[in-house]
Amino acid sequence: MSVSKQGTDSNLIDPDDAPELDDEWFEKAEVRIGDKVIRKGRPRGSTKDAVSLRLDQAVIDHFRAGGPGWQTRINEALRKAAGL
Repeated sequence: MSVSKQGTDSNLIDPDDAPELDDEWFEKAEVRIGDKVIRKGRPRGSTKDAVSLRLDQAVIDHFRAGGPGWQTRINEALRKAAGL
């Protein structure tokens, strides 16, 4: 005679059968905070251009020491120096 266990669901999937979460899966995944999807990269309508620029290592080290957002801080410093 089999006994039914309370609190079990016969429709559960064995975790060993789940697909492997590889790099490709993560590249396609959406990052969400609540119901809001967080997009990678520049926002749509951004007026910024990607450029290659040679800077002194001391300048790069100074801005990077401030942590994330160092490129934005360089942009702000350049705007200030240009009087924009």
